Amino acid sequence: MELDRKAEIELASHAGRVLRESLGKGPQFIHVSIRRPFVVFYMRGLLSPTEKILLEQDQVFSVQHTRDLLMKTLIPELKAYTSLIAGMNLQEFYYDWGLHNQSAVFVGIESDDGRYESLSGETFTGKQALEQEIAHISQLVQKAPEGIYSCMLNERTLLVVRNGILISIEKELIRLGYEGNLKIAKRNLEKQHLHNNGHFESMLKARVIDAYADWDFQLDKSVIVFILNPKP
Repeated sequence: MELDRKAEIELASHAGRVLRESLGKGPQFIHVSIRRPFVVFYMRGLLSPTEKILLEQDQVFSVQHTRDLLMKTLIPELKAYTSLIAGMNLQEFYYDWGLHNQSAVFVGIESDDGRYESLSGETFTGKQALEQEIAHISQLVQKAPEGIYSCMLNERTLLVVRNGILISIEKELIRLGYEGNLKIAKRNLEKQHLHNNGHFESMLKARVIDAYADWDFQLDKSVIVFILNPKP
């Protein structure tokens, strides 16, 4: 546990440094949570002066597109450093931006060697109701997932994984090269449901600070992260 804590601090420092070098401004706050096979980077205050001007001109797509291009360079760097510092060989990597509040989440996942299933079997307040609500949201936007798993990495970080959520028309759009536009559309739709849902806080007995979502279309898999503030 102590080794993981040291790795979390070092990874937070490194991620802040590479983002500052890439964007011209690093996050004001960054916290890394390791609970194998997962590592989650949570950032706040991540907006460069140029991005601020673009957002003031309603150029949200331009900011998202630029950051997506940036991540193609940063993901291999973050994977390599996580392997070096924490000994985690990340096979999957997800990310999402909260441009409305200048925040972001990155999620890395190691190969599944049984720890994933073990974690997802743990219980927490509202677990069953949460998974049912996520399945319902998935059904509204595309279809109910074939598999859904959730786990608390710590009292402030809740992670949900969905498998088997793509419908036939989405698979065809991906085959035709519309993966980027499909992801934007799915993210906009799902995050409306995640952000405007009054049930999560009562289920979890915690205030939901924010929610993030991303997909790996090749794996037909999605990750959702809730950042929580536990109620006293």
